[in-house]
Amino acid sequence: MKRLLVALPLVVFAALVGWFVAGIDRDRTLPSQLIDRAAPAMNLPPLLADRPGLDAQSLATGRPVVVNLFASWCAPCRVEHPAFMAMAAAGIDVVGINYKDRPEDATRWLQQLGNPYRAIGADRDGRAGIDWGITGVPETFILDGNGRVRFRHVGPLMPEQFEGFRRALAAAARPG
Repeated sequence: MKRLLVALPLVVFAALVGWFVAGIDRDRTLPSQLIDRAAPAMNLPPLLADRPGLDAQSLATGRPVVVNLFASWCAPCRVEHPAFMAMAAAGIDVVGINYKDRPEDATRWLQQLGNPYRAIGADRDGRAGIDWGITGVPETFILDGNGRVRFRHVGPLMPEQFEGFRRALAAAARPG
């Protein structure tokens, strides 16, 4: 009986570890109230002098657009950043919303890591993030050519998720 009482905390700990590990590997696509709706109305000032800010009209480009909400203080944003550099290099239209960040920090971050964004809107107070329904950064959305939200990804975009992301991007490119 004494051995059982000693082993019980270890069994409970092992079960909790297993539960957390299973949660880490979960699918990071979450339903969104925005799916099949137009991008939220916004008018964000530019973060950088050489790139425009963002408004909903600029997202209806006739081709899919990837919208990435990021911040310089966000460690997972740094992890996923090479994926957006690769997308931009491949000709995918990528725009950014810099979320609750100091402009000088975000500018320095982009100078260090590279800038994949065609346009970057500064969401200093987080209002646009609320309108997009984010739970934190990073979050990424795919819009179709009409500026309608077709896909939402929560958390950093990792290599093992690229195939699903590519399928969602291809689906957004199809008419209808």
